[in-house]
Amino acid sequence: MNQLIECVPNFSEGVNLGIIKQITDEVESIEGVRLLNVDPGKATNRTVVTFVGKPKAVIQAAYLAIKKAGELIDMSKHKGEHPRMGATDVCPLIPIANISMEETAEYAKQLAKRVGEELGIPAYLYQHAQADKKRDNLSVIRAGEYEGFFKKIKLPEWKPDFGPAEMDVKRGATVIGARDFLIAYNINLNTTSTRRANAIAFDVREAGRVMREGDPVTGKIITDENGKPRSIPGTLKSVKAIGWYIEEYGVAQISMNLTNIEVTPIHVAFDEVCKKAADRGIRVTGSELVGLIPLKAMLDAGKYFLRKQQRSVGVSEAEIIKIAIKSMGLDELGPFNPEERIIEYLLRDANTSKLVGMTLSAFADETASESPAPGGGSISAYIGTLGASLATMVANLSSHKKGWDARWEEFSDWAEQGQALKDELLKLVDLDTAAFNKIMEAFSLPKGSDTEKTARDGAIQAATKYAIEIPLKVMETAYQSLPLIRAMIETGNPNSVTDAGVAALCVRSAVMGAFMNVKINASGYKDKTFVDEVLKRGEEIEKNTIAAEAELIALVNAKIK
Repeated sequence: MNQLIECVPNFSEGVNLGIIKQITDEVESIEGVRLLNVDPGKATNRTVVTFVGKPKAVIQAAYLAIKKAGELIDMSKHKGEHPRMGATDVCPLIPIANISMEETAEYAKQLAKRVGEELGIPAYLYQHAQADKKRDNLSVIRAGEYEGFFKKIKLPEWKPDFGPAEMDVKRGATVIGARDFLIAYNINLNTTSTRRANAIAFDVREAGRVMREGDPVTGKIITDENGKPRSIPGTLKSVKAIGWYIEEYGVAQISMNLTNIEVTPIHVAFDEVCKKAADRGIRVTGSELVGLIPLKAMLDAGKYFLRKQQRSVGVSEAEIIKIAIKSMGLDELGPFNPEERIIEYLLRDANTSKLVGMTLSAFADETASESPAPGGGSISAYIGTLGASLATMVANLSSHKKGWDARWEEFSDWAEQGQALKDELLKLVDLDTAAFNKIMEAFSLPKGSDTEKTARDGAIQAATKYAIEIPLKVMETAYQSLPLIRAMIETGNPNSVTDAGVAALCVRSAVMGAFMNVKINASGYKDKTFVDEVLKRGEEIEKNTIAAEAELIALVNAKIK
């Protein structure tokens, strides 16, 4: 399996897009690297770039980008709201797929070594790449910023990990490391006061605020027995935050780094800032995402806000994301396009959803064409999708039915189950056609020699097994929607009972149609033990489905007499 890492360098230029384009051109020049996002900020005079790829390719792309940034950006002239110490201020690597944090940290060290030794830029390691825990925190390393580093770098304890112990006037220094996925997130306030924004930031950030006698701002700092300042922790774990004023927008913001979104998700951070701001007579007006966000974080946020409204969370992924955007005001300062901001959407292969991405008429035309695929297998999966969708619709209607407010959560749970089944069946629509195409590709392999014949036969058998497993999965998934359909017929909105009945008819057709595909593909598979087990399982599902469908239709007919 391919290893994937993400690189998110922050460059100290957010105004001159021509300079940023030259830097990102270097990234895109490396084969195997995909540029996902470029997010410039005028007020911060900083651009966050995100790209992914195989580790060695990513390291080369990062090296070229750092080199180009050093050529084009003059730190002696740089001004911006965000803390910074170099043309490439920070360059973290994040493990994405099939790679450990330890391996990612080794790649970070390789990159830092090249930057320090080949480019002559002072390079510091941080987080998982840094063995010395006294200097693994980015904010501690960067303290003093560009202006203060000319003296700081001379201190023995701040000698760079790689490169000269001499601050580069033009390029500054850079920090390179390996870390977990981090969300950079700004929350907008209806104030222009940096001091008040900072007060809210201190309320919520994990580090909290320094304890003082009397006045919380000007009072004498309270220290412990070792002379170190005591602090009052903030309310949010794994959160760093400061307040600043953004002239471009004319408002103050709470600028946050959410360093562990399992501990503090984005929606929890947003709501907590709303509470603390309200305590100080300030209102949150919206928020701003810097860079990318995982799909799960957006779905968790959308469901969180739907539950607060006592509304069903069993709606489409697109609707959940829309709720998240609107609830947190992510589109207040500019458009928020999920296709460009959610990392999974940027990484997905468009070919994996060729059929389900079509219009209904285009799908029908493609099915009716002389091409053998999509065929009965994909259609069975789609019929199953419609069955799960109808049952989910009844659950959502029941959740919102007047007078049934106390039951919204019961039906929301059913609808959420239905959405998961619908989504799985939708994937199988395209996967069944892909399975058929794999068989055709295997049969087209050369067979001129004994070696080629052996390889071809092996490919045919592997493709055939896959073409058995996919329709069997259709059967199993469609069958799993029957408890939902039964619940909607028996306890759901009575005005939609026939919709649930049609759902039962769809499931029966999906199961029976998919089983036909299982049987015809099984006839060409040589492992008879596997075939016997599959056919036994398929016969059981088909028998149970036919019996359940008959019982459910009888229940529907009894209700509509």
